[in-house]
Amino acid sequence: MERALPILEIEGTDFLVDVKKLEFKEKENPKNSISLFDMRDLGKGRGYVLEYSPQEKNIPSLFSSTMTVSVTIPEMVALDPEGMSEKYGVPLEMFATKNDFDLMVDQTALKERFSGLLPIVDIAGHPFYVDLRMDMLRPKDDFLSNGIVFSKIEDYYVDEKELYSIPYNPKSHEFQEIDFSSITEIPQDIIVVSFPHETILDPVGYNRKHGLDELANLKQTNLKSHFKAGQVSWKDTGIVEAIRENKANSLKSETPKSVDQVKRRGPKL
Repeated sequence: MERALPILEIEGTDFLVDVKKLEFKEKENPKNSISLFDMRDLGKGRGYVLEYSPQEKNIPSLFSSTMTVSVTIPEMVALDPEGMSEKYGVPLEMFATKNDFDLMVDQTALKERFSGLLPIVDIAGHPFYVDLRMDMLRPKDDFLSNGIVFSKIEDYYVDEKELYSIPYNPKSHEFQEIDFSSITEIPQDIIVVSFPHETILDPVGYNRKHGLDELANLKQTNLKSHFKAGQVSWKDTGIVEAIRENKANSLKSETPKSVDQVKRRGPKL
C-alpha cells in the first residue's frame, strides 16, 4: 500500500507534497502542479519563495494580470522527512543537521570538484576531461588530439533528448564533421556518441564560466564525477536517408541524355 503523501496548504488550497517528482500537486486537481524548481531558493535551509496566484492556484501564467502573493515554502526535509529519507537513502536520525541541499546534491562529488578535480566522460573506452575553461572535452593523455570543442558541436544538440549526438573518430579522439549532402556510404572509422549538455557534465564549471553563483541550480542538476557516453546507431541519425538520396541524385546526373535533349541543349547556329 502506497504511503499517504503529506499535505501543504497554500492560501487555502491543499497540495500534496511529492518528493519523488519534487513538486506540489493540488489535492483536488492532480494535473495542477508546481515544481520546486519554479520557486526561488532562499538557501541555507531557509526554504523557498513562491509567487502564487490564489485565482490560478499556481504560478501566474504568462501575461496574466492576476494578483499574486509571496508565499514561503519550507524545505522538503521539513515537509516530508520520511519521503526524503527514502529517496536519498539518508537515515531520519541524521536530518537534524541536514537540509535539502545536503541531500539533493552529491556532497562527495562537490568536494572533489571544489578541490580542482574535473569531471570525466568515458567515450568509447577513452576518458575525457570536462574542461569548460577550454570549452572542450579534452582527451586524457592525447596532446595531439583536438578533442571535442563545444562551440563546434552546437548544431548537434538534440533538445528533445537533452543530449549531444556527434560523429566521433575513436582513433583520433576527435569530433569529425560529416558532409550529409554528399555522403554515399556509412563511414567505417566513425561512430556516433551521445552525452549531456555542459550544465549537466559540470554545473559548477558552467556557473563559474557564466558568472553565476557556483552552487546555482545544483539541486536541479546535481553533479557527478564520472559519465559514460552512449553509442547511437547510424540508422537513428538520418544518414541512411541521406545516402539513399545522394545516390539517387548521382544516378540522375549520370543518366545519358536522349538525342532530343542533346539537340535542344546544343549550340545555336
